[in-house]
Amino acid sequence: MPNAQFPIQNPMSDPNLIQQPETQKNAATPLRSVTGSMISAGLASASYSLLNAIAISFANNPIHSQKQLTIRIASAVRTLVLGVVTLGTVVFAIVALGLFALGIQLLLQQLKQKS
Repeated sequence: MPNAQFPIQNPMSDPNLIQQPETQKNAATPLRSVTGSMISAGLASASYSLLNAIAISFANNPIHSQKQLTIRIASAVRTLVLGVVTLGTVVFAIVALGLFALGIQLLLQQLKQKS
């Protein structure tokens, strides 16, 4: 039951609220693109370092078992772990390249509009 002191109002019905168009709020800019590219490149680099550490750990710690099923399951799990980390690394690297290219494209478009 609503309290009489604090009536529930729709914040979107406030006449003093000034809304910006969606295109201005989320417009792509060269600075945003390059910043996103640097963040993604950092994540790709960190993911690549993790990938190297995992691969070295797997290489230095062989599977100690005589049972064929255990060896197969362990090698399948190791392959899956390396595959997932590699996929993450590649995705972050491609996103970094794409955002950087977008930043260059937006910068060139802005320079063409000024001239």
